[in-house]
Amino acid sequence: MKDIFMLIRRFIAPYYKGYLSLSVIFNILSALLNLVAFSLVMPILNILFQIEERVTTYIPFSSLDLTSRTGWSEVTHVVTNNFGYLVSSMIETKGASFTLIILGIYLVLMTLLKVGATYLGGFFLIPIRTGVVRDLRNQLNRKILALPLGFFSEERKGDVLARITGDVGEVENSVMSSLDLLLKNPILIFVYLGSMLLISWQLTIFVLLVLPLAGFIMGRVGKSLKRTSLEAQNQWGQLISQVEETLGGLRIVKAFTAEEFVDRRFAQSNEEYRHTVMGVSRRQLLAHPVSELLGTTTIAIVLWYGGSLILNQESSITASTFIYYLVIFYSLINPLKDLSKGAYAIRKGMGSMERVDRILQAESTIVDPVQPKPISFKDSIALEHVSFRYADECVLRDVNLTIRKGQTVALVGHSGSGKTTLVDLIPRFYDVVEGRITIDGTDIREVAVSDLRRLMGNVNQEPILFNASVFDNIAFGVDGADAEAVRRAAEVAHADEFIREMPHGYQSNIGDRGGKLSGGQRQRLSIARAVFKNPPILILDEATSALDTKSERLVQNALDHLMSGRTTIVIAHRLSTIIHADVICVVDGGRIVEQGTHEELLALGGHYAKLHAIQMKA
Repeated sequence: MKDIFMLIRRFIAPYYKGYLSLSVIFNILSALLNLVAFSLVMPILNILFQIEERVTTYIPFSSLDLTSRTGWSEVTHVVTNNFGYLVSSMIETKGASFTLIILGIYLVLMTLLKVGATYLGGFFLIPIRTGVVRDLRNQLNRKILALPLGFFSEERKGDVLARITGDVGEVENSVMSSLDLLLKNPILIFVYLGSMLLISWQLTIFVLLVLPLAGFIMGRVGKSLKRTSLEAQNQWGQLISQVEETLGGLRIVKAFTAEEFVDRRFAQSNEEYRHTVMGVSRRQLLAHPVSELLGTTTIAIVLWYGGSLILNQESSITASTFIYYLVIFYSLINPLKDLSKGAYAIRKGMGSMERVDRILQAESTIVDPVQPKPISFKDSIALEHVSFRYADECVLRDVNLTIRKGQTVALVGHSGSGKTTLVDLIPRFYDVVEGRITIDGTDIREVAVSDLRRLMGNVNQEPILFNASVFDNIAFGVDGADAEAVRRAAEVAHADEFIREMPHGYQSNIGDRGGKLSGGQRQRLSIARAVFKNPPILILDEATSALDTKSERLVQNALDHLMSGRTTIVIAHRLSTIIHADVICVVDGGRIVEQGTHEELLALGGHYAKLHAIQMKA
């Protein structure tokens, strides 16, 4: 039950108190109406079938003493007696047949009221069930947007997708669909047990000694179910990851004729997932027969014990009262079974909830300060004794670099030297481990992340585009963007010409990741997006290295327009694209080992000169 209390505290209580209260009220009303229906039917059946003598004496309610120790027992006795008196009088004056008709009408009316209350109890739970799942998806999406890039470098993309789809779906199907069972049945159990205590405390104490044993057996199976379910959801995440990898690398799979290998790997993982799911399903299937067997066994034990009390005259209850007690106890079995069924579903769903919580409860290291400082870029960006590491791997060591406003600074070096990590630190995709980065003397950790990143635009080696229109990709993140401004940005990026040739112009959809465009077109669209943002600081990460010669020329012309009048940091693979940079920094082993203009570095005859010679020879 602690799992459901945790869900209520985290997801229901803060937003859905009203719906929850109404559902509880109507479920209590439903239980009481059910109890009243049974309690008033028994005296009628007793008299009609002459189980007991007809009641001929009416007891005034004014004679009751509620302050005495047996006050509530007296109330029950008087109400039962007087109702029996009314029924007896009706049989004598109207006849048994007429009394049975009245009984039937009474049962129909009571059933109508009870089912109406039951319906309303479930009716007010539906907004909670659907709302919590909606909130869960929204929270996951917000968390994904808020978490730093470092979190996702350690998580498989397919597994993250599986948590948003499969795991949230499992929470919806297992946990939220069981909310009705877990809210209604404890109320029924409480009301029925309370009534049983009033009728016979001896029998009820005996019942309470027997029931925990059954609960213990069900709990043991439930714990095993949660553990196995968590394993199943982890395997499902791995399956989705494999599919995502296959779709992303389908060209390589086919090129290396690795279809059979990929298929065999997927089939093996799929079979492991099937076996785990079979285990979960078999345990879940076991819940109903085990609970029914335990319930029937408990009834048989209670029947034996209660019958012994009556036969040995060790209890004050009559045979008809014992029958009523058994009716209530039998009515208690179904809520207990439904509660165990709901508990099984909760156990199964909580395995998925744990996986979802790995994202929801992950702490973001990139946070805004309590009182952010204002920021503007008028002078320079400075990296002062900056070091950075991933886990135990040191990537940057004691880097010092000053970038003046209006300068173009190029970073060159072998793959893995730390160039991309260095530029990722400036917009705070990661935070430095040692040292600091300042803009006009202000540490970037002292300003709001959104204000910092508003100063910067990015063009990456692999253009990151979205399955939307050309217009929406250029004006990404801006509502109500000006169409003329978008068109001018496309012209600067030399993209307007090919956009106009598309079927719907700027409203043409470019497909998943820009799949309907060529590599050069995708890159020019990415540049147009940066032009539209019009940032004072521009970061170019090998923006032309993956292009053919013709596309590179077009994209380079677009970049020249974009870089004009801006502070630009360029990660370059082809040295020919950065020979006119104001400063060229050679990064090697996480350090800046050389710094200067193209001519100065060639004259040094060091790392840069060797890189240049290799490329010239190639």
